[in-house]
Amino acid sequence: MTDSTHHSNAQTADGRLRELAAAHGVGTSYWGWDGVERTVSDTTLRSVLAALGVPAGEAAGTERSLNDARLAPWRRLLPPVVVAREGQELRLNVHLPHGSAVRVWIDAEDGGSYEVAQRDNWDAPVDVDGVLTGRATFAVPDRVPLGWHTLLAEHDGTVARCPLVVTPRSLGTTARLAGRRNWGLTAQLYSVRSSRSWGIGDFADLTDLATISGQEGAGFLLVNPLHAAEPRPPVEDSPYLPTTRRFFNPLYLRVEVITEYGYLGASGRAEVERLAHQQHGANHSSGLLDRNPAYGAKLAALELVFGVPRDPARARAFADFCTEQGPGLDDFALWCALAETLAPGAPQWAAEASGPDTAYCREQRVLLAGRIEFHRWLQWCCDVQLEAAQRAAKQCGMEIGVIHDLAVGVKPGGADAWSFAGVLARDVTVGAPPDMFNQQGQNWTQPPWHPDRLAESGYAAYRDMLRTVLRHAGGIRVDHILGLFRLWWIPAGAGPGEGTYVHYDHEALIGILALEAQRAGAIVIGEDLGVYEPWVRDYLAERGIFGTSILWFEHDADGPLPPERYRQQCLTSVNTHDLPPTAGYLAGEHISLRERLGLLQRRVEEERAESAAEQEKVLDLVRERGLLPAAGAAGTDVRRIIEALYAFTALTPSSLLGVALVDAVGETRTQNQPGTSTEYPNWRIPLSGPHGTVLLDSLPKDPGFRSLLEAIRNAIRPRE
Repeated sequence: MTDSTHHSNAQTADGRLRELAAAHGVGTSYWGWDGVERTVSDTTLRSVLAALGVPAGEAAGTERSLNDARLAPWRRLLPPVVVAREGQELRLNVHLPHGSAVRVWIDAEDGGSYEVAQRDNWDAPVDVDGVLTGRATFAVPDRVPLGWHTLLAEHDGTVARCPLVVTPRSLGTTARLAGRRNWGLTAQLYSVRSSRSWGIGDFADLTDLATISGQEGAGFLLVNPLHAAEPRPPVEDSPYLPTTRRFFNPLYLRVEVITEYGYLGASGRAEVERLAHQQHGANHSSGLLDRNPAYGAKLAALELVFGVPRDPARARAFADFCTEQGPGLDDFALWCALAETLAPGAPQWAAEASGPDTAYCREQRVLLAGRIEFHRWLQWCCDVQLEAAQRAAKQCGMEIGVIHDLAVGVKPGGADAWSFAGVLARDVTVGAPPDMFNQQGQNWTQPPWHPDRLAESGYAAYRDMLRTVLRHAGGIRVDHILGLFRLWWIPAGAGPGEGTYVHYDHEALIGILALEAQRAGAIVIGEDLGVYEPWVRDYLAERGIFGTSILWFEHDADGPLPPERYRQQCLTSVNTHDLPPTAGYLAGEHISLRERLGLLQRRVEEERAESAAEQEKVLDLVRERGLLPAAGAAGTDVRRIIEALYAFTALTPSSLLGVALVDAVGETRTQNQPGTSTEYPNWRIPLSGPHGTVLLDSLPKDPGFRSLLEAIRNAIRPRE
């Protein structure tokens, strides 16, 4: 073989590999944050394709995989799932032996039935595994209502079926907010404590914070993800690395408000009071939060309360909750019971306890029935206390109420990774490519949804997760909503910069999100920051999904955006939890911290100069609007600058304005430094101000809190 022939064959093989990657939604290149297009290596493409279950190791395997990709839809009578929009006719293809007849209809969830009419299709038949196969086109009628229906096809005595999901054309809850403005607090719940907390902010504190802010005129309260962590200490600190995204963290329970606590005997009550008293001292410390002793004490107290018999009404409510949550709750409770006895790396997890339906796990359901019931009960208690928080928010006049946060994914080895192993990809994790603030990229160590297997499951796990989170919520914030379009997959053992994007069926994922939110009467806020394709924001707006704008990031080639150019369908704020509080940001803490942690790839002097220049451009725009005196004027302290920045956001047309609680009390410490795990105590910073810890008890009278809220109210009023 000549050198030129060898080179030509190599080029052909490379081209076929990239063709195969594209066929499976795997990006072969991407545009970085700096506007430079980068080519993805063959090694990364093969690793990602392997994680998708697509052989691409040698030329023959690549050709077979390409042929399989081409024939995949032809090998099925019906698609695995069909997602349509309300009021729009959707055409779908049915595949069957050439010349055969087929009938297609819909069984609606309300008991109705709809015939599906056939449309002309002149596609030539295809040889599929030795059978000449034709393609027939049918049109789902535009009168099918919103909901989860079943599409059926009968051919030659055989009936195939698949889910048909009809989703809102645009989320109606968003339309109802058009022309009105709501401001609200954004807070990390675990950091917000009262004198009655057990060292960590809890659901009772959530209720009180909602009451306090609602009485001040807030329309919403946005909190961090409240997903469950490990069932016993030690527990994960990051709320964005949960064991499950469907169920809630019992760490946030307030023991004393559970009804059965009132019926504890004297000794039991004394023990709970002793455990609570042990934790109360931590509420007054501005040192790092420690979830482990708080959770350990709560579990001991909760077990005592669990032992109190429930009256008939409470027993019925608990039973109804378990029935409604179904097998998903049963499996989660089983995992919790197993995780109490099996270490995270125990060999049983890879063998006899590898999933909820193994013979070993079926046996454990019987042997661990008491512990399983305990973990079901914990989730019911969470549900009751979350319902109380949302009810308090609405009773105080909030139009929206509590907005929950949905993390991007879950930790490997957790409950969801165990329960949903069939719809998660292995040997890859998700993260983000290098960008301006995280110049080495990020690895979030989370297994991603497998796009095809998730679709084949009818998106059931995704739907059920959304339903639970939205159950007592006025809204949901979807962290990194861009991940519903594409996710940055990193092969096992590779660095964050050695990944590539894998694309998802965003029409299905966004549509189902909108459907479940509409049914819950909730709004959806997408955190759409970072690198994204230009059309994505327009698509989200079309579907009625709010975007996110952070003051420091809103600019174009000419500099910071004037407020009039901000989006109306948006949550706009000065700050985000991935930056220091505004006082710290103005002081350059985001650069100092990254320098200390070795995360900078340029000289620190360059970073400081560039950041100072960017901040000054924003402040100049604020001065132009008369919200700040001229640069260098006397009496312009940090507090006044922060209030002016928030007043500036009120000049935008955005329907939602977020006010960071840390900015209101004068905190400067960073809550989370992206791209780190053990290098920095992420998610462990309590709510504090210049004079130490700030408790909910004193928050309504806190001078900074009152001043910033008054500033945002005054800024909004002239526009109303």
